Amino acid sequence: MNCVFVVMHSFTVSKNMLKYIVNRDTWLWANVIVIIMALSVICWFVMKALNHPELFRGINSRLHLTKEFLPQENVDSIETKSNHNEAVVSQISALKQYMEEKEPYLDPSLTIQELANQIEIPARDLSVLINHEMDQHFFDFVNEYRIQKAMRILKDESKSQLTVLEILYEVGFNSKSSFNTSFKKYTNLTPTAFRNAS
Repeated sequence: MNCVFVVMHSFTVSKNMLKYIVNRDTWLWANVIVIIMALSVICWFVMKALNHPELFRGINSRLHLTKEFLPQENVDSIETKSNHNEAVVSQISALKQYMEEKEPYLDPSLTIQELANQIEIPARDLSVLINHEMDQHFFDFVNEYRIQKAMRILKDESKSQLTVLEILYEVGFNSKSSFNTSFKKYTNLTPTAFRNAS
């Protein structure tokens, strides 16, 4: 078998050298011969495989799919999922309650690590909770609370003397552009338009 590959390779190298030595017609015929040789070798391999199936010994044709011998979902796994869902709902509820009561989002430099330390869970678990269970990015999650707080301030007539700039700093934003972008994302209005509509 190795001899066949050596001969084929040698012929291909020779054919490529002919390109610079002989005329174009001879080189094209050499290409045709190489293609015919390659097809012949492929056919020979196929015939060899068909006539000598023992070449493929070690491959068990009676193998089963893994799903056939994995245990079927049973009551225990349903209970485990139910317990997991209850735990997740409980964590989400505790997180939301903490955000509403303690208002950590008012800190403009709040990070996921700092929030995780405050609620005493690992940062990785908090990230999974927000990203996968709540389907939000950390900053979107925090900004949502900031926007809700800003909306309450903008609606409050006793705080009508506060400028939008003062409000954005008060609710934890660092820049007017990010505040306006986030505000419009949640309300479809600019802060000024929202205040006027209220």
